Amino acid sequence: MSTVDLTNCDREPIHIPGSVQPHGCMLVCDEGAVVIRRHSVNAAEFLGLPEGSMVGRRLEDVMGGQPVHELRNALARSGTPARAGLMPKMVFPTSEQAFDVSVHRYKGNAIIEFERSAPDGTSSPLEFARTLVGRLSSAPNPRDLISSAVRLLRAVLQYDRVMIYRFAADGSGQVVSEAKRADLESFMGQHFPASDIPKQARQLYLLNPIRLVSNSSGERFAIEPVLDDSGEPLDLSYAHLRSVSPIHCEYLRNMGVAASMSVSIIVDGELWGLIACHHYTPRSMSMNQRIAAEIFGEFFALQLSALTQKQALEAVDRARAFLGNLLASASLSTDVAGFLRTNLGEFRQLLSCDGIGLLMEGQWSATGSVPPAEFVPELAGHVGMLSPGAVWSSDCLSASLPSASAFSADVSGVLAVPLSQLPRDYLFFFRREFVQTIEWGGDPNKTYTSGPLGDRLTPRQSFAVWKQTVEKRSRPWTQIERELAESIRSALVEVVLRQGELLAEERKKADLRQKILNQELNHRVKNILSVIKSIISYPLGDEVEIAAYVETIKGRIEALSHAHDQVMRSAGGGVLRALVEAELGPYKTAPGRLSIEGPQVALDARAFSVMALVIHELATNAAKYGALSRESGQLSLSWERDEDGTCRLLWRERGGPPVKVPTREGFGSVLVSRSIPFDLGGSSEISYLPDGVEARLAIPAVFVTWLAMPESAEAEAESAAGETPGEGGEPLAGKTVLLVEDQFLIAMEVEEMLRGLGAGEVVSCASVREALAAIERRRPECAVLDVSLGAENSDAVAQRLRELGVPYIFATGYDAVPSLETGVPALRKPYTRAALAAALGALNRS
Repeated sequence: MSTVDLTNCDREPIHIPGSVQPHGCMLVCDEGAVVIRRHSVNAAEFLGLPEGSMVGRRLEDVMGGQPVHELRNALARSGTPARAGLMPKMVFPTSEQAFDVSVHRYKGNAIIEFERSAPDGTSSPLEFARTLVGRLSSAPNPRDLISSAVRLLRAVLQYDRVMIYRFAADGSGQVVSEAKRADLESFMGQHFPASDIPKQARQLYLLNPIRLVSNSSGERFAIEPVLDDSGEPLDLSYAHLRSVSPIHCEYLRNMGVAASMSVSIIVDGELWGLIACHHYTPRSMSMNQRIAAEIFGEFFALQLSALTQKQALEAVDRARAFLGNLLASASLSTDVAGFLRTNLGEFRQLLSCDGIGLLMEGQWSATGSVPPAEFVPELAGHVGMLSPGAVWSSDCLSASLPSASAFSADVSGVLAVPLSQLPRDYLFFFRREFVQTIEWGGDPNKTYTSGPLGDRLTPRQSFAVWKQTVEKRSRPWTQIERELAESIRSALVEVVLRQGELLAEERKKADLRQKILNQELNHRVKNILSVIKSIISYPLGDEVEIAAYVETIKGRIEALSHAHDQVMRSAGGGVLRALVEAELGPYKTAPGRLSIEGPQVALDARAFSVMALVIHELATNAAKYGALSRESGQLSLSWERDEDGTCRLLWRERGGPPVKVPTREGFGSVLVSRSIPFDLGGSSEISYLPDGVEARLAIPAVFVTWLAMPESAEAEAESAAGETPGEGGEPLAGKTVLLVEDQFLIAMEVEEMLRGLGAGEVVSCASVREALAAIERRRPECAVLDVSLGAENSDAVAQRLRELGVPYIFATGYDAVPSLETGVPALRKPYTRAALAAALGALNRS
């Protein structure tokens, strides 16, 4: 007897058993359901037909014309093999017995399955589903949903035992809910090894979510012939009647189970678990009951996913509120490390833990159950090596760091949150050892020997509870907790970087600035690469030549590059007219050929990038096939402001070749018609008129800023930019200046300018709330206000400065200062130190 690895069970070919279960029969035809190719050996007796082989006979000759007509209609409706066509209570001329029939196509075969219909009193699947689904709709959380589902399903389907079995990451599973007959032993909480459900069985649970075993000791009826003309066996992956592996039948018999049904719980495309129903006498389920169970399983998975997501969102909301208050308080502190040490215990509100520690600037602070201080540098080095710059967690620290075994009772679990890009500063959450006894349904480490079925594995015969004591492990960190840790990391890194920039020496400032720029560059590059990937990945039509395709891609990427340049120059957006003129400029080969009309309007970065690609596609298509492909062609592009601030554009071509409506939708037409609705929530309408293409586009107001033609104090400030500043080139001469700017990099640059102009102190604020608080703490002598601060503007700050008689200037990326008073100097971004000096000099003169 040779020893067999448990994974040998994965080689069992359960999708091609070559037989069916005893509660039905099967006919297998060609895809059109015309000629019978195979049938189960019990088919003639089951259907009341004369004995003998039916292979090669026409299906109509066996079943009759009308039933076959209905069957083919059902086959056409089925669509995919996972959704078989269903025909309940079908009667054939050869038999007075009514049959429930299901039919599906798979791998060139039409597979027809027959079962005897249940008595007339059986409820419809809709009534079953309504009963099952309606009772679960009010479950408030996943735990209640899982607990209620088994009781409800057992009450409706009348199985002796109904369990919910959840899979772990290693493939093992645990019974997490159970409803059973009173005299049966309980499996609740027991764990079962991964080998109990091999890999290929898991795959079939994904393909075919309902699996019924009517009799674990029942006869198997072979399908003849075993192989088709090409020598292939029949694949029954989607067949309800697929016979059960002898291994699984013996497994069930060893448990005393005579019949079973399983319903797959599929969440986000993954097998989360199973609803397992056991009965201790042979039992089949009607088609209506199986349909209801399948609907129930799908609803249960959706509800489970929704409630889990709801829990995650609630946790995120609590974290957001906590971190918002924390950041507000931290922004007023000049000692971030000291602030975090003082408030270290507050973080336990976010994550359940037994201890928490902060390693920052080489200093260790901790509270609760934590490792010895001398061990912390080793721990930080270990985390930095395994997961540099990212959150890392373990519920068994000693498994990856053996020296931690010395204090595993106090610390077995750790979740590390890095506070800097270099592996140096960390916030640690710790959990104590959680000694537990896991009950296994049999020894998961037991060795097995090959049996009568060869080395595929003889099913284990003992299901006696085998207890395993687990030590040096904590309670595991959940996915929600890891996501919360990532939120903590982002918030604290922002605080650390902001305060570090304000207080560190000049060299340290430069280093941190470079890190921030690298992070921003990495973010932007990833976004750009994602767009380029989507452009390149669009399927290439057979009629398109590679050279033309390459040129098209180059043009689209150049358009994207131009949009990116404009966005960078204008600090987050661009002017529509500049974009249009840059894209259409090369086609101005004759007077009157191009017409571009519309008021001044700026788009934010997202809309600007989208419109760059859209206008490029329209222009490219016009140059290839439309008005711009002929010297006589004319193109007009105009835009106007709608009542609600929406920007509506009209692209109109005339004088080109006759327009033909495209027969296929290429990437360009998909981009033009769908990108604005998808990315911006606007609209795109393209009309292929005989005399030229027309496109009507709408950009929602949220992405648009309508600009007045500038003739304001901004122009005066810019014209004065070349003037010499005040005496000594320092118009501020030791003054305290309030700077309100929500873009961190811009704020740093302007701080340097202000200090270079003699400012004694620069107080930087990123929001109206911070600015008003700073004014009350210390009245500034002048101020530079960014007009737009994300979702708010600096109206309130300007009003308070006017009340105090403090002079100020505006800085804005717009061509005019919206919603604020005129007569105040305004600098248009990006501005120079000379322009800033001139504007401040004007304040001094006034």
